[in-house]
Amino acid sequence: MTTQVIVLNGGSSSGKSGIVRCLQEVLPGPWLAFGVDSFVDALPAKMQGSDGGISFAADGGVSVGAEFRALDAAWTEGIAAMARAGARIIVDDVFLGGPHSRQRWQKALDGLDVLWVGVRCDSAVAAGREIARGDRVRGMAASQAHLVHEGVSYDLEVDTTHAESLVCARTIAAHV
Repeated sequence: MTTQVIVLNGGSSSGKSGIVRCLQEVLPGPWLAFGVDSFVDALPAKMQGSDGGISFAADGGVSVGAEFRALDAAWTEGIAAMARAGARIIVDDVFLGGPHSRQRWQKALDGLDVLWVGVRCDSAVAAGREIARGDRVRGMAASQAHLVHEGVSYDLEVDTTHAESLVCARTIAAHV
């Protein structure tokens, strides 16, 4: 079977988005990319900072409510449906729920050939990238650097602390 979906999991500012862009260049054929950031950006403004939506704490913590979870489940199932319809997909996610987050994707992607990739980055390096980006709550990168990997297993792991996105993408592509 040929890989139909690549799921990248890593903390904020770990380098997932750069890897996704490089993967789209080095993988044969077209691959669609969907990231949790785009999903969050697609939410109605009234869900930002609400109990049912998504809230970002001053220390970088993230909390989500029931409405967010319901829409997230629909988003996940929609991505799985596109893969089942023949699109090759790269998912850029942040498993704040650890193994539960992976299980949610596993259930949705059941029957598809999935490559699970952990994207690691030293928390201090990720925090530096967070500051340079300027579009994140400070502390998010450091708080997520290890948390998102706790209890999660992968087919492959890459570390962007010292490796460029293209090098990581080529490593991943070699396993597709």
